[in-house]
Amino acid sequence: YHIMNGVEASLRRLQSDHIDLYQMHRWDPLTPIEETMRALDDLVSSGKVRYIGASAYAAWQLAQANMLADMRGWSRFVTVQSHYHMLEREVEKEVIPYCQAENVGFIPYFPLAGGFLTGKYTREAGAPEGSRGESSQYVQAYMTDANYTKVEKLTTWAQEREHTMAELAHAWLLAQPQVCSVISGLTRLEHLQQNAKAADWQLTAEEVNEINNILAE
Repeated sequence: YHIMNGVEASLRRLQSDHIDLYQMHRWDPLTPIEETMRALDDLVSSGKVRYIGASAYAAWQLAQANMLADMRGWSRFVTVQSHYHMLEREVEKEVIPYCQAENVGFIPYFPLAGGFLTGKYTREAGAPEGSRGESSQYVQAYMTDANYTKVEKLTTWAQEREHTMAELAHAWLLAQPQVCSVISGLTRLEHLQQNAKAADWQLTAEEVNEINNILAE
């Protein structure tokens, strides 16, 4: 009932008759997964939603949901959105391998680590004034000597190829298995334009290996 009302309200605000991709944000431990998947399938069957996805799900949660959907003949999750960037790669252990095995698209968010991967943070000055890193402890956790060294080396690597660090961070994500899109946060329009340039930069396997070697130092 809550999902149905939420989708109908969204369609009115969007002035549209359907949503292309509707994602569940986080696993709901209080609602049986069968109830959730049935409601999502009803949305697809009614034409209000084209495809369904999940956000911040563990691999076992995705597997349980999609296995149930397959058994019932319902729509299954075709995407999962999760926290992923050069300095946060936990999803490579289980989530991305599951996506590869089940042909599920992976959508990273927080690609620039709150601005740290733009290369604009320096070990001398720290976070720029007005940036997210100035007030967010979550972003400040990345501001270590080891990470500054990695970003400095990667910034130089990108500049040698006439690109920015931010473009490299996005291009690296787009080169990862199963990544079908990247959710970019921004505070100004020019950030969107800069991030979009990364889509035209297709890293080779050799370049990805070079980047990963720097990240592993």
